[in-house]
Amino acid sequence: MKNSETNHHHSDTEIGGGGGGGDRASYSGPLNKRPGRKSARFNIPDSSSSADDYVEITLDVREDSVAVHSVKTAGGGEVEDPELALLAKGLEKKSSFGSSVVRNASSRIRQVSQELKRLASLTRRPHPVGRFDRTKSAATHALKGLKFISKTDGAAAWAGVEKRFDNLTAATNGLLPRSQFGECIGMNKESKEFAGELFDSLARRRNITGGIVNKAQLKEFWDQIADQSFDSRLQTFFDMVDKDADGRIAEEEVKEIITLSASANKLSNIQKQADEYARLIMEELDPNELGYIMIENLEMLLLQGPSQSVRGGESRNLSKMLSSQLRPTQQHVLKRWYNDFHYFLLDNWQRVWVMALWIGIMAGLFTYKYIQYKNRAVFEVMGHCVCMAKGAAETLKLNMALILLPVCRNTITWLRNKTKLGVAVPFDDNLNFHKVIAIAIGLGVGIHGISHLACDFPRLLNASPEEYEPMEDFFGDQPTSYWWFVKGWEGVTGIIMVVLMAIAFTLASPWFRRNRINLPKPLDKLTGFNAFWYSHHLFVIVYAALIIHGIKLYLTHEWYKKTTWMYISVPIVLYAGERLIRAFRSSIKAVRILKVAVYPGNVLALHMSKPQGFKYKSGQYMFVNCAAVSPFEWHPFSITSAPMDDYLSVHIRTLGDWTRQLKAVFSEVCQPPPNGKSGLLRADYMQGENNPNFPKVLIDGAYGAPTQDYKKYDVVLLVGLGIGATPMISVVKDIVNNIKAMDGEENALEDGEQKSGNGKQSSGFKTSRAYFYWVTREQGSFDWFKGVMNEVAETDHKGVIEMHNYCTSVYEEGDARSALITMLQSINHAKNGVDVVSGTRVKSHFAKPNWRTVYKRIALNHPNSRVGVFYCGAPPPVKELRQLASDFSHKTNTKFEFHKENF
Repeated sequence: MKNSETNHHHSDTEIGGGGGGGDRASYSGPLNKRPGRKSARFNIPDSSSSADDYVEITLDVREDSVAVHSVKTAGGGEVEDPELALLAKGLEKKSSFGSSVVRNASSRIRQVSQELKRLASLTRRPHPVGRFDRTKSAATHALKGLKFISKTDGAAAWAGVEKRFDNLTAATNGLLPRSQFGECIGMNKESKEFAGELFDSLARRRNITGGIVNKAQLKEFWDQIADQSFDSRLQTFFDMVDKDADGRIAEEEVKEIITLSASANKLSNIQKQADEYARLIMEELDPNELGYIMIENLEMLLLQGPSQSVRGGESRNLSKMLSSQLRPTQQHVLKRWYNDFHYFLLDNWQRVWVMALWIGIMAGLFTYKYIQYKNRAVFEVMGHCVCMAKGAAETLKLNMALILLPVCRNTITWLRNKTKLGVAVPFDDNLNFHKVIAIAIGLGVGIHGISHLACDFPRLLNASPEEYEPMEDFFGDQPTSYWWFVKGWEGVTGIIMVVLMAIAFTLASPWFRRNRINLPKPLDKLTGFNAFWYSHHLFVIVYAALIIHGIKLYLTHEWYKKTTWMYISVPIVLYAGERLIRAFRSSIKAVRILKVAVYPGNVLALHMSKPQGFKYKSGQYMFVNCAAVSPFEWHPFSITSAPMDDYLSVHIRTLGDWTRQLKAVFSEVCQPPPNGKSGLLRADYMQGENNPNFPKVLIDGAYGAPTQDYKKYDVVLLVGLGIGATPMISVVKDIVNNIKAMDGEENALEDGEQKSGNGKQSSGFKTSRAYFYWVTREQGSFDWFKGVMNEVAETDHKGVIEMHNYCTSVYEEGDARSALITMLQSINHAKNGVDVVSGTRVKSHFAKPNWRTVYKRIALNHPNSRVGVFYCGAPPPVKELRQLASDFSHKTNTKFEFHKENF
């Protein structure tokens, strides 16, 4: 997905802090490999010693694990300072065990000891008047914040800056202009304006004018922005805001830095409301209405840490749970391979047996035909080539039949809904299996064609009359030219099939189907979904040619031995029936458009009436057809409404030709929305009024998808990237509806009434907790489902659904470019209950989620549970999410089962 991940854990160096090198930590008892509990005491010298001058950290040290048992004062009480607990949490990080356990544990204890001494000295030091108390938990949060550069690894980082400086100033006599400052220190192009303001603030402090600096001055700039002390970073940030350098920040300066930060983070909505948000910050930090704020006010706001923190007991439980599963890093290679293979089988046994059966059948058919033709007279002339060709042909018959089955969607939906086959058959992988069979067909065509064209036919042409005599029953008189083989039924149909398959396979590849290559006009029409859709219908001709090719065989004359039609007849009839069902069902189940909305990010939302008898499950999808765009094309989209809703809805993002034209035809009947309505454009159907002339829409479905099985799990983790949130939104709404239904049933039972009809809705509903993570790169994307998120926040009083929105265009929390956005977010959410980024009641996070931390937290909160992980979106995160599900399933008692949407 996009850029660097937000990391909420301390590194080893962060745990160590900045304690003086001369301090020495004493600890009681050596740490060794023997099981037992070890206690480490950290002495903090002070003139007024007391019983609380040190803390005692008790560790559980075993052969293959180390866990923090407790953190206590000398008097035996639990440490209440969250920062000390957070520092002790550093001991919970996974480390190398075995021979290095003593060295690592001792090193960690010394590091924590030094940091505890530093904190103790801060605690006892009197605070200056007007300064905010930094000994609270917010200190750690603030010390991570206001980072102007992401990498500050001393000389190595400066070496990179110096190299870029030399390259950028090669033609300017060693002088770096303001416009190239951001590029030189490693900021991206989107941060050019922010880097310019940073340059101005650093230059003002040093009275540098002219907008250029030399290498020595750049080194001074670098030393300041790379300084890890909070006071230095705070002063730098204050100087950026305080443009007139009078030591005070006026409202207009706050507005300018809000606009600048919003621009750097691509938050257009915040830019538009910069005046309102500037007033909000002034109201918070300037309650006396002096008209300005000071650096102390800014510091106080920055040191207000996050409202949620990890509690000490929860942290220790997490440490115990994870460390109990750690194993020595040195493991025999054979054992490691065995474990990897064992885990692979556990995770993929359904796929394994299906693939093994398929490959076994192909191998059996190939071997059968190979042996059969080896024992025939033609073998004497054409040799092993004819055996290879006929063996490959037999596998082609099988695969040309099988390739239709994974796309018989009605049949698959019925099997997964009405039978128990889903336990053993991976229906979720139907399209992947379709693609694998296509690859096998390509290989089979290659072997069959090359064996005939490059080997069999030349041998027949070059055979002596005596050698050719047994062939006369099959080929007649000996051919004299290669053209004789090509012009016959077998040759013509074979060439037609190869050419049409090559076209269809090429246009179905990701490069063409998803517009990943740019072709000049008019060849650009060969890319996109339209080209894929229409080229796939060439297989009607391919199957017709295949039947003819299978009848006009050279070497087989008996009809019952011409088996091609026997292989493909049933799949063809089944698939043709599916297409007829679609045409019939869509024509009798008419839908009426109720609402159309065009949202930022090129998303079209269609709300339509639900046809009578139309049943579906959350997570399923349906096909949509619009004759105004194309009368023949049907495209699949996840249903975003819930089964209990009295309407159907889909959200369609413009990604190709068809979706672009669909948005255009509906935009023509839309108008800018009135105040209070969402969307850039909007049109609503009003009963009895003059309604817009909406284009006619047909639907077909619903069809089964992985997410529909979410009810089978105690806990679900729903992950959507961008428009991939659509099936998850339906699930979120369905969970809320099911919770309401179950509450209604409980109330009815308490009142002594019979269960209502809604009882069917909640039957089989096991889900007690849902975690929804929506990751999108654009702020405007949150408008798509703003109403759903607000509804969940208002109605989910039991806290069943935990929602997390991530905006990846915003720099990670702690980056100076997003510092003011973070402050503004905290103030506005506390005052108005609305997030400034998403515009909903759900507070947004910045950058990407740390998926390992997400899995850790769920494993901790739900031991001995089955967690269904459902993902829909772009391919990049799939590997990480699937691997983490496997790792945590094997190393904790929480079982994660990963499912990915496929269209």
